[in-house]
Amino acid sequence: MTKLTKSIKDHRKSVIDLEKKLLSLVDDKSIVAGDSNVFPLKHTFVHGIYVREMRMKKETFLIGKIHQHDHIWFLLSGHLMIATDEKTKEYVAPCYVKASAGSKRAIYALEESLWVNVHPNPSNTEKLETLEEEIIAKNYLQYEKIKQLK
Repeated sequence: MTKLTKSIKDHRKSVIDLEKKLLSLVDDKSIVAGDSNVFPLKHTFVHGIYVREMRMKKETFLIGKIHQHDHIWFLLSGHLMIATDEKTKEYVAPCYVKASAGSKRAIYALEESLWVNVHPNPSNTEKLETLEEEIIAKNYLQYEKIKQLK
């Protein structure tokens, strides 16, 4: 195992541990894993692209999902602290970031924030369940299997 591989595995474990710790606090108004009515999503579809918009209230947490593909996200307003399997970093709007495939994010809103993810949608589906299967891995093990098939 290389140093880089060990480092990524250590960071992934840290994000999973943080997710478990946060979810154990069970405050459904400030901590969310995945999709939730606490942070309503706006979905937009254009040919080959799926856009997902979300507004987070100040001092709330979101535990993201593991994405199968690289994608871009835009912070349109606000200030976020984001931990991934690679690093922890603050982002202040306006900015955009390339999110690497396989990343899982733990996001803390330092201010009310509006952000948008832009994902590929090669099948042009507008069925959210189908999109989830195409762009999300249920866990790191599934992601690694998907990555090997590519």
